[in-house]
Amino acid sequence: MLNYYKRAVLAEFHKKVLPNKVLILLGARRVGKTDLIKNYLKSIPTETYLQLNGEDKNNVNLLKERSVSNYKRLLANVNLLVIDEAQNIPDIGMILKLIVDSIEGIKIIATGSSVFDLSNNLGEPLVGRKNTIYLFPLSQIEFSEKENYKKTIENLEQRLLFGSYPELEQYVDWESKEDYIAEIINSYLLKDILIFEGIKHSNKVYDLLRLIAFQIGQEVSLLELATQLQISKNTVANYLDLLAKVFVLFKVEGFSRNLRKEVVKSSRWYFYDNGIRNGIINNFNKIENRNDIGGLWENYLASERIKKQHYQKIRNNNYFWRTYDQQELDWLEEKGDNLAGFEFKWNENRKVKIPTAFAKAYPEATFEVINKQNYLEFIT
Repeated sequence: MLNYYKRAVLAEFHKKVLPNKVLILLGARRVGKTDLIKNYLKSIPTETYLQLNGEDKNNVNLLKERSVSNYKRLLANVNLLVIDEAQNIPDIGMILKLIVDSIEGIKIIATGSSVFDLSNNLGEPLVGRKNTIYLFPLSQIEFSEKENYKKTIENLEQRLLFGSYPELEQYVDWESKEDYIAEIINSYLLKDILIFEGIKHSNKVYDLLRLIAFQIGQEVSLLELATQLQISKNTVANYLDLLAKVFVLFKVEGFSRNLRKEVVKSSRWYFYDNGIRNGIINNFNKIENRNDIGGLWENYLASERIKKQHYQKIRNNNYFWRTYDQQELDWLEEKGDNLAGFEFKWNENRKVKIPTAFAKAYPEATFEVINKQNYLEFIT
C-alpha cells in the first residue's frame, strides 16, 4: 500500500541523478524518502549501487577515513552511492566533495530529514556539485492520481484532521491513525533537533509547538511566546528556526510595499502537516465538534499550496497582509510586479470582499476567495 502513490518528484528525481553530482533529497522523517529511493533503485536494474545509512555506525566508519584511496576501494565497481539520513555523518559535505571530485562518473543520492547539518555541512563544499529536491507528506496532487472527485471530497475531513503521512493510508480506523500520529510525534518528529547539542529543554520545544498550534492564522509574537515559556526571545527564535529546518513548521511574513499602516514585522507559522498539528494538541475531534475549523482549513490550504509550488516549480513569494486597523488577507503571492490575494473561508456561504485598503494600495492585484467549492484548483 505504501508504494501505491506515485510521488510528484519522481520524474525530476530521475533527471537529477547525474554523474559527478550529488542529489540531495530533503524532507521530514517518515514522509517516504526511503520508499522513493527503493522504487528508484528497482527502476534501474543495470546500475550497481552501494547503499549506506547515516544512522548505522559501521556504515559511518566506512566513510571516516577521508582519502581518495579509501573511497576508490569502497566504490570499486559501483556507479551509484546512496546515503540515507546523511545528516548524521560528520563532515558529510567534505566527504561527498572528495568522492564527487575524485571518482569519475560516480552518482550520489543523499537523503536527510533536517536542513541544519546538511546545509551547514553540504552547502559550501558542494557548491556547483549538488541538486536539491524536497519531499513532503503526500499532496493532493499525488492523491489525485488515484482518486476521483467524489473520493477526494469524502477524504477531505480526514486530511484536515490526520494530515497525509504516507503510512496513514494503511490504517482504516481513526484510532489507529491517531496512534500512528502519536508515534511519529513521540519517536521521530524532533529526533534531529534533540540530537543537536543546542537543545537542553526538549519539553520547551513541545510547549512552543503547542502554542503555535493554537495560533494558526494569527501573528506570532516572539516576546509573548518567550514570556509564556519562560525562556529568552532569542531561544524562541532559535527553536522556531530549528523546527523549520526539520520540516515541522514554515513561516509566512507580512507584506508591505508602501503603506505606513501595514503590519510587516510579525510572522505567521504553519505546520507542514495538519495531523502533526492536531497530534500536538491531542485533538482529533470531528469537524462538527471543533471550534478551530477556520485554522485547520487555513493550515491545510497553506501547506498544500507550498507543496504545489515546490512540485510545479511555481516560484512565488508568499505573504499575509494586514493593517493596524485589522484589515487583512490570509495569503498573498508576489511574482515580479504581480500580486494575487487570497482569503480562505471554510463556510462557502460567507460573503467576502477584498479589503478596501488593499484594493486602494494595490489596484492591479487580483483577489479570490478559496472555499470548498474551488479549493482544488488552488492546491493541484
